[in-house]
Amino acid sequence: MTDRKLSISTAPFLKEETTTPWIMWQVVFTLVPVVGVSYFYFGLSAVMITLTAVLSCLFTEWLFDKHKKSYSVKDGSALITGLLLALTLPPGFPLWMVFVGGVVGIGMGKVIWGGLGQNIFNPALLGRAFLQAAFPMAITTWSNPDGKYFELRGTNDAFPFYQGLNIDGVSSATPLAQMKFDHIGTDLKALLMGSTGGSLGETCGALLLLAMAYLIYKRIINWHITASIMLTVVTFSGIFYLIDPAIYPSPWFMVFSGGLLLGAVYMATDLVTSPITPKGIWVYGIGIGILTVLIRIWGGLPEGVMYAILLMNAATPLINRYTKIRTFGHQK
Repeated sequence: MTDRKLSISTAPFLKEETTTPWIMWQVVFTLVPVVGVSYFYFGLSAVMITLTAVLSCLFTEWLFDKHKKSYSVKDGSALITGLLLALTLPPGFPLWMVFVGGVVGIGMGKVIWGGLGQNIFNPALLGRAFLQAAFPMAITTWSNPDGKYFELRGTNDAFPFYQGLNIDGVSSATPLAQMKFDHIGTDLKALLMGSTGGSLGETCGALLLLAMAYLIYKRIINWHITASIMLTVVTFSGIFYLIDPAIYPSPWFMVFSGGLLLGAVYMATDLVTSPITPKGIWVYGIGIGILTVLIRIWGGLPEGVMYAILLMNAATPLINRYTKIRTFGHQK
């Protein structure tokens, strides 16, 4: 007769094999091809910006975590923040500014709130928002793909805080800027393949769609959030397009241009900063879609995805509160 001891534990008693590191590394797996495509179009600059952002985020995570000895740097969350931050930046962005963005993203967007699971805002977007406010000229200076794989571009190697930079010579218009200020559209094929100017992550919409399909299949992201954002953008922008197609962009242009796909797939679906209630998820996604269209059409900047997601991140606690599921046996 086998001598067995009684084992007593707390809920939950049924546990899945899914862990936080597994989820994080699955996301990293889907981001690798996106980074590869950015190198194909922007060459060495894409590699240097990505490496700088990743090292900055990992270093900051390690710096604040070393006294706790919890080694959260191994869970992959800081790596994702670095990759996403890099993908939101232009190819000619100075590397020292990239490093500052990573420090701010992890330090003010994650650590200051108590670490992973406690932050209100998406760390990568918070770091990018800081760079937008601190260095508006550098972050709105773009360069087109030119097939130069082993050359730095723009002001990648600029000396920190040096004010004598001539960055106007490398500036080019993005599809969103051309549409907003000149009412010139961009071919849908070019948007799908990524052969346009813009941030590193604004390349190859088709690849981002494949990544989205994989993450949904693995149940890593909530498809309701992505679907609600895209449906809202298509519907809301479609109304204006029907009113005057000569001025307002088409719905498909709104979906595949700029950082909408990157934001809808990777940032808006952040498990920590998005709502957890079924109704709240739709409210959250619809809010991001409406704000994105409003900022793109009437805002001072061509792009509005970053601010739309951050604003709805701030509204997430309120959304959860007013859309929570009624407890069985209790009144509303």
